[in-house]
Amino acid sequence: MEGGSHNLRGQVAIVTGGGRGIGRAIGQALAAAGSKVCVAARSDRQIGEVVAKIKEAGGVAIGCVTDVTDWGAVKRMVETTTKQLGPPTLLVNNAGSVDGLGRIDSVDPTLWWRDMEVSLKGSFLCCRAVVPDMAARGSGRVINVSSDVGIVPSPDTSSYACSKAALLRLTDSLAAETADNGVTVFAISPGLVRTALTDQVLASDPGQRWYARRSSVVKWSEPEQAAKLSVLLASGKADSLSGRYLRISDDIDDLVRRAEEIAQQDLYALRVKRF
Repeated sequence: MEGGSHNLRGQVAIVTGGGRGIGRAIGQALAAAGSKVCVAARSDRQIGEVVAKIKEAGGVAIGCVTDVTDWGAVKRMVETTTKQLGPPTLLVNNAGSVDGLGRIDSVDPTLWWRDMEVSLKGSFLCCRAVVPDMAARGSGRVINVSSDVGIVPSPDTSSYACSKAALLRLTDSLAAETADNGVTVFAISPGLVRTALTDQVLASDPGQRWYARRSSVVKWSEPEQAAKLSVLLASGKADSLSGRYLRISDDIDDLVRRAEEIAQQDLYALRVKRF
C-alpha cells in the first residue's frame, strides 16, 4: 500500500468511531501509510465493511465492537488490539454523538448528557486504557477529534459544543502530563463534513435553524482532509505541537517551524483572554 511521504510501518492504531465518516477515512488512510489498525465502533456491519476495504487494499486491520463509554468494553478493545496487532502506538478518539439537540429549555437531559459521555468520557476512558503503557514505553500519540463548535457559541447544539470544548482541555492537560514520557497529544478540527451525523443534525428542527443562519457561509470539508492530517500527526513530524488544536486548513510545516513561538505565546489552544 502507498502511504505518500509518511511511513507508518510498525505502528498500531486504534480508531474509535471508525465504522463510518471521518473515522472510516482516518482508519483507511493510516492503513494505507502502513499502520496496523483496529477499527472500533458499535456497528459490527460497518466495522466489517471498513476492515474488508483495508484488507482488499493490502493493509492489516481488525474490528472491535466497542461502546467507548463502557470501561470494560474499552479494556477488552485494547487487550484484543495488543494480542492481535501489538501494543497501540496511536489512539484516535473520533467517536461522538449529537442526539441532545435543542435549546436548554426543551432538550432531553438524558440525551444531552449522553453526548458528553460519548465524546468526553469515551475519549478519557480510551486514553486511560492506552496512555499509561505508551508512557512506560516512552512513545505514543493521541489524536482527539474536536470541532470549532467547541470554541464558538453553538445554540441548539450545546451538548456537542460542550463535549468538544472539554476535549480541547483534555488534550492540553494530557499533553502536559505526558510531556516527559514521550507521549504527544493533539486535538484536530476536521471542518464541517457531510456524514450521517451531520445529516442527522441538519434534518432536525434545530439543525434547520442553524443551517438557515449559516447557509451562505457554510464550507464543506471532505473526510479525507482529516485523514491526511491524522497521518501527518501519526508520523511524528509535528510532535513539537503537542497539546495544540490544529485545523485541516493549517499549514502544519509552518507551525512546526514556529513551534517555539507558539509555545511562548500559548497559541492554538483554548484560552480566556483578559485585559
